Amino acid sequence: MNAGSDHRWSVTNTGIVCVVLCALLFSLSFPAQAQQLKRIPRIGYLTLRAGPSAQDEVFKQELRKLGWVDGQTIAIEYRWTADEVERLPALAEELVRLKVDLIVAWTGPVVLAAKNATSTIPIVMWAADPVQTGLVASLARPGGNVTGVSLILPDLAGKRLELLREVLPRLTRVAFLAHAKDPSSPLFVKQSQEAGQRLGVKIQPLVLNGPEEFDGAFSAMIRERAGALVIHPLFITAGGYGTQIAILAAKNRLPTISDGFEFAEAGGLMYYGPDRVALARRVAHYADDILRGAKPANLPVEQPMKFELVINLKTAKQIGLTIPPNVLARADRVIK
Repeated sequence: MNAGSDHRWSVTNTGIVCVVLCALLFSLSFPAQAQQLKRIPRIGYLTLRAGPSAQDEVFKQELRKLGWVDGQTIAIEYRWTADEVERLPALAEELVRLKVDLIVAWTGPVVLAAKNATSTIPIVMWAADPVQTGLVASLARPGGNVTGVSLILPDLAGKRLELLREVLPRLTRVAFLAHAKDPSSPLFVKQSQEAGQRLGVKIQPLVLNGPEEFDGAFSAMIRERAGALVIHPLFITAGGYGTQIAILAAKNRLPTISDGFEFAEAGGLMYYGPDRVALARRVAHYADDILRGAKPANLPVEQPMKFELVINLKTAKQIGLTIPPNVLARADRVIK
């Protein structure tokens, strides 16, 4: 009896010890799992837009292909300002306090706000001429914590004027709507004026703070007899004023062109600028490189290689304009 009892006692205690050890290991695994969840990389996403755009979705899709799924392997902290530039510093500082692993910043004012908020958190940008605006030291060696894609949009000023001249051979005066709150705005104006001198076109710069100044600007254009209008991209991509500008331009029978994404879709006559899908994908690849350990200072800034021409024939008909066949043939997309 005693031998049997001892045997049962031994088996029982062995079982108890196993249960206790398993429970202990199980309880210890919870903090480890919680810690692992906390270490999911966080991307701060700062933009002047009022909400998600097609480019944002392309960015997320490309991240998924690279193994980064929002809510699973990464967490994206979105901050929108609806063209309220004055909110950028506070939102950038908020992302810094959240200790995000990197900040994706769209357009010059956003990148500047992020750079002013942190010198250590990597910033992946999509901005015009970052060297001239002081965002990076050079394209090949950006230095610091900022890298990404340079839109080189001011350098395309000549091409946009050439397109307008092909559509309007007798064009001599062009108005330019510049965004006062964009640090790259003087570059846009300068490049347009230099291109205008080469082509024999007088540029009328109109530097505006916001949509409340649109009516006055159009009155000035008509008074100075502008034959066409070029629009700073920030009015389109950040403020979402493309439709409002297109309506005013159509009312005054002014042909328009911009490198603001989706301007032609909003009713503008022509869009000419970088391929937005390709750029959004490249931004995702920069984010991937940094999340895997690359340093922004060692990642050269890229320039767009592919450009789009989109023409809105509905708008052309509305303002009584015929687009020459040779221009239509070069369009990547025609809105009918």
